[in-house]
Amino acid sequence: MTAVRLTELIAPSFYGVHQAIKSDAATHFLLSGGRGSTKSSFTPTEIILGMVQDPDANAIALRKVKETLRESVYESFVWAIDKLKLSHVFDCRVSPMQIIYKPTGQKIIFRGADNPIKIKSLRLRKGFFKYVWYEEADEFGIEDIRSINQTLLRGGDGYKVFYSYNPPKSRKRWVHDYKKNPPESWYAHHTDYRSVPREWLGEQFFIEAKSLEQRNELAYRHEYLGEDVGTGGEVFRNLTLRAISDEEIAAFDRTKRGLDFGFAAHPSHYGVMHFDKTRKRLFIFYELHKAGMGNGALATAIKVENKSNRTVTADSAEPRTISELRNHGLNIIGAKKGPDSVDHGMKYLEDLDEIIIDPVRCPNTAREFDGYELAPDGNGGWKAGYPDKDNHSIDAVRYALEDDMRNAKVKVGDKSRLGVR
Repeated sequence: MTAVRLTELIAPSFYGVHQAIKSDAATHFLLSGGRGSTKSSFTPTEIILGMVQDPDANAIALRKVKETLRESVYESFVWAIDKLKLSHVFDCRVSPMQIIYKPTGQKIIFRGADNPIKIKSLRLRKGFFKYVWYEEADEFGIEDIRSINQTLLRGGDGYKVFYSYNPPKSRKRWVHDYKKNPPESWYAHHTDYRSVPREWLGEQFFIEAKSLEQRNELAYRHEYLGEDVGTGGEVFRNLTLRAISDEEIAAFDRTKRGLDFGFAAHPSHYGVMHFDKTRKRLFIFYELHKAGMGNGALATAIKVENKSNRTVTADSAEPRTISELRNHGLNIIGAKKGPDSVDHGMKYLEDLDEIIIDPVRCPNTAREFDGYELAPDGNGGWKAGYPDKDNHSIDAVRYALEDDMRNAKVKVGDKSRLGVR
């Protein structure tokens, strides 16, 4: 084998990821970045290197739509094989689309997730799928990914699953949540073109990037830096996601509790928070978020946190449920809803100086607040009103703070900055 220096193929920003792969530091690698970040050349390079070293390792590359496979992931593998000077030992076929390592028969298979049944029916004559690559991973739903991984990650060990993508504008995608708070066994890495050797990309690339930066900085930040710039319809721009320490919680003296009821597949959500009214700062540090709970189980679960049985304010639209929870010993009252209480409460939360959520203690609360957006009107603006969707934790917070909200004045015209029509 002809010697190749990996520093000629892997950008400096990926050295740490390369070491994490070698040391089995994680199973799942979430790789985000803008144009020219080299994430889509790094991934096939790592997979080829791994397959050559492990005779039982096979790989599968996935796109949401199969028609895009050849021009994207397939060509990326061909590029990596050529740069590694291994073209003589790999057979790259287009029909059927697959790449075979000649010495052992190991395969790289390409599939579109628009037909998941074909993925579930995949069988290998030798080895297992050690490497999985989801290109443009934000196009996949997290449920689809879980299902595919459950099918593929069998019969071996040392799996490496790569998820490469350009950050979408909308913060509702799962990649946004996983990037901010990677689950156990996940490694999140973000990079952009500025850490890539200039000669790799060519001078024209930098000219185009600079031109866009001067003409439209927001588009430049999204396309070239890969930043989560949002759609413009985000409601809570005062949001901070960070750890809230045990010491902070012990010092909280204005604790509020709210409960939004769930039915069928919709979860009940119980939230606990501290409200610093003087400084207009809200700290959310505990949640219970679960579907399918009976009233007895819900009351018991709430009492685990609420040991002193302090008042819980809940959705008054369900007086029967409130009565049953009282019968289970819960100190619960219904929220005193009034005209326009939803709009008033939402604007009150928007007007706070800061909403701090601990994303580890409260992952669902963080996800809902961070991803809550106005609905587009189809004409470049936003529909009036707040969408009643994916807002269980937000409703629980409104109920918990209703006493503070009732007599407060809130700014009007908040949505005008968003182009609401």
